[in-house]
Amino acid sequence: MTNQEIFDLIACFDRSSAQTMRLSMQDFTIELTRGGAQAAPAPGGDAAPCMPPVQRGGDVISAPLVGTFYASSAPDHPPFVAVGDRVAKGQTVCLIEAMKMMSEISAPCDCVIEEVVKANGELAAFGEPLFRYRPC
Repeated sequence: MTNQEIFDLIACFDRSSAQTMRLSMQDFTIELTRGGAQAAPAPGGDAAPCMPPVQRGGDVISAPLVGTFYASSAPDHPPFVAVGDRVAKGQTVCLIEAMKMMSEISAPCDCVIEEVVKANGELAAFGEPLFRYRPC
């Protein structure tokens, strides 16, 4: 992970409402916590550990970087893809903005979009699913 990717991750965390975040990659771990020290939950309490969202089966197009998800190229333009659309390998399915740079996210294969996981303008974490698809 590059220094710029770490700075982007911290900036997105600062803009989000998340209280904690932990990212582990091979021999690297970063943990961000908001608000300083917190009291430990009482044993047997109903506080759930910080867990990633439950992943449903199927193929996904995941965010290759942390940033803001955009379904279209401009607010007044239609989305790149919608549920049920058949897309070709390499076709743009969305944009992710990070540090005022727009990155086009492409379909990995010929497929049919089965679910749009993220809402337009929502923060996307690294590796988080953006779309679920069925290969053609």
